[in-house]
Amino acid sequence: MKKILFPIFSTLIMLTSCSSDKNEIVKLEGNSQGTTYHITYLSDHAILYKKEIDSLLTDIDASMSTWIPNSIISRINNNEDNVIIDDYFRTVFKKSVEVSEKTEGNFDITVGPLVNSWGFGPTIKSSLDKTKVDSLLQLVNYKMVSLKDNKIIKEKPAIKIDFNAIAQGYSVDVIADFLQSRGINNYLVELGGEIKAKGKKGNAEWKVGIDQPSEKKGEERKLEAIINLNNRALATSGNYRKFYIEGNQKLSHIIDPKTGYPAKHNLLSTTVLADDGITADAYATAFMVMGLKRSIAFIEKNKSLNLEVYFIYDENGQWKTYTSKSLKQRIKELD
Repeated sequence: MKKILFPIFSTLIMLTSCSSDKNEIVKLEGNSQGTTYHITYLSDHAILYKKEIDSLLTDIDASMSTWIPNSIISRINNNEDNVIIDDYFRTVFKKSVEVSEKTEGNFDITVGPLVNSWGFGPTIKSSLDKTKVDSLLQLVNYKMVSLKDNKIIKEKPAIKIDFNAIAQGYSVDVIADFLQSRGINNYLVELGGEIKAKGKKGNAEWKVGIDQPSEKKGEERKLEAIINLNNRALATSGNYRKFYIEGNQKLSHIIDPKTGYPAKHNLLSTTVLADDGITADAYATAFMVMGLKRSIAFIEKNKSLNLEVYFIYDENGQWKTYTSKSLKQRIKELD
């Protein structure tokens, strides 16, 4: 429905300032979930937590990665008996259902069979026609999956769960919570383009950049805007990085769970700011499915969610942007 857990749709840039005399700046980076992570935080004693963070990410993969054959999610998808979920799985499952209900099914974790068949999952692309798509749609409905006694109940064995549109945002939250448990209150965590920041770096707020949409592989990424980010999470989804051309059609990895086909509209990318990464990640995907007008209407109707957005869309061949009113004072659009 979104990315395959690893493509990066937003570029992180850090505009640094000097650290205070008390705190030292620590920078960690590594590989996980098929992508990279970059973490910066201020620590009194410059303590390195890379080993602990890598262990957390390994545990999350063991729970929710469809690319690991013996992960909890893979075992559930393969209909193994008596698979007990863990806290990671439970948290993401419950949030997924919440977002599905809010968006009237435009976000749906059971879209996995369609993602795979369109060639954006861990399996080989299928040959698709309308009959095949309609058949797969019978397996797509979040209401056919439930949680009972720490087990996932599927109404149909062929249903496949896919957390790839939400898991990286949640992973960022887990890392941020870990840092805070160690008394670190000034940090920026980035994993695969999903970001969470708290506090400041010295006297300056954390700043992150949003990519210009570009389909050219290997082209140096250019920034569309820079956002001041403090005590917020940010996620970006787009249809310009992960796609392929078949015939004369561009087929994006963002699959509409209601039609079974790649979403088609003029929205090129969605950047969502929320209180946590799991929320930002899920809604960034949902809005790419919903399109520009419906997404704006949703945000206006659901102000209690505390979402801010920066949308890039195409209007007669020209890039246009839509920015939440509350975000305008913290964003700088670039020429």
